[in-house]
Amino acid sequence: MFDIGFWELVLISVVALVVLGPERLPHAIRSVAKFVATAKGMANSVKEELAQELKVQELQEQLRKAEQMGMKNLSPELQESVDTLKKAAQDVQRSYGANAENIVEPDSVSALKPTNPTADLPVTKKTPNKAPE
Repeated sequence: MFDIGFWELVLISVVALVVLGPERLPHAIRSVAKFVATAKGMANSVKEELAQELKVQELQEQLRKAEQMGMKNLSPELQESVDTLKKAAQDVQRSYGANAENIVEPDSVSALKPTNPTADLPVTKKTPNKAPE
């Protein structure tokens, strides 16, 4: 990736030893190793997400082509995906349809306002201040 040869690595390590000294060099190497490992992990994560997005985009393209062809001659994988999506959509519609019957909408905005706005406020008693003795 960086095209660094053996002698370049030796030169870098000698310069690092002179600049950092023998006490701080192991700590610096550990820090650099942690940074490189974190960077590799993030790069792999991004690579996996991009591959997944490309796969999703490819499936969407195939679905568009299938719609244009009238849903004929679908591959088994696509047919299974379409069936799963249809089933999920039906489940969502059923659950929202059942919940919609239980929702009662108010007639107007005044139904949301309390009739006595001070009814829910706590009652506080004022006690006389005691004189210091």
